[in-house]
Amino acid sequence: MKITTFNPMILSKDSESTIELFKELGFEKRHAPVTTVETGDEVQCTRMKDSNGFYVDIADLPQMPQDTTYIRMNVDNFEEAYEILKKHGFTNTRGDGTIDTKSATAATMVSPSGFRISLIKHIKK
Repeated sequence: MKITTFNPMILSKDSESTIELFKELGFEKRHAPVTTVETGDEVQCTRMKDSNGFYVDIADLPQMPQDTTYIRMNVDNFEEAYEILKKHGFTNTRGDGTIDTKSATAATMVSPSGFRISLIKHIKK
């Protein structure tokens, strides 16, 4: 299994002000795809990068009571990464379910101490 992306991901109830903060810190928008999740809701996630090559993703979730930070981890083998995390006591917030879109499979995994990893495998066409 290979990790292809590893960076912070902020789920924000006020993504525009969070994006502005990171712009002032030297980050630039790379892209901001909108994904429709299984509930039918659309989530925009803005990917930003600075001149040192650091990334941050900011997801627009206005229904959240407060901002939350996850680790985004893209992998080339979702099942293998999922099993490694489970072996280390991580649990999936959806039982064993995943979020499946046209472009990715994802699950939010929670460590025994409470930190979260957004585990993602992009589907290549």
